[in-house]
Amino acid sequence: MFQLITVLVAPAFGVVLYVALHRRPGTIRLIDTIVFIALPLLIAWQVLPHVWLERQIGPLIAVGAGIGLLYLLEKLSATLARHTDNATIVLGVLSLVLHALLEGGALLVGTSSAPFTSAIVLHRIAVGLLIWWLLEPRHGVRGALTGVAAIMVATVIGAVAGTEILPDEHSVLEIYQAFVSGSLLHVVLHQGRRDHQHGPGHAHV
Repeated sequence: MFQLITVLVAPAFGVVLYVALHRRPGTIRLIDTIVFIALPLLIAWQVLPHVWLERQIGPLIAVGAGIGLLYLLEKLSATLARHTDNATIVLGVLSLVLHALLEGGALLVGTSSAPFTSAIVLHRIAVGLLIWWLLEPRHGVRGALTGVAAIMVATVIGAVAGTEILPDEHSVLEIYQAFVSGSLLHVVLHQGRRDHQHGPGHAHV
């Protein structure tokens, strides 16, 4: 139970970290740096274990496809790219929610060792910060709170369901998450820079 509570609180700590740093002019850019580092690490957390353990390059191809598709759409139409960015952010958050659901299912079984739980807590802090960074500029505090709350609810549902929530065959799920992760990476590194302008007259509140 303590493990579950710790994992649940972790995304909220990421939000607190965002708010605390964002209130200080000298540390605003530090948030961007953290996100630009955290997202590739989160993608590696979701994708690389499957690539290594199952000797499958499909997830890596899916990540590249996710990046490439949005790049092509961006080149074809700026208007289309804006709508696609919003859709990708929503899909990205849903992918993180799905991942939280599966992690919740693994929490109360034998894999929930101290190192496993610590790793989840650390990356959940990054997830909370990332969701707030993505949603708050476009959808306000309410939208960002909804995203963080969805992570917490999915974790509880996964923990209650236990091993029943863990799929026997999850190759399609892995490809989907990898594709969305690649798309989200493109949004963060390109559109995210425009959403978080910190020059004169662009102070974000």
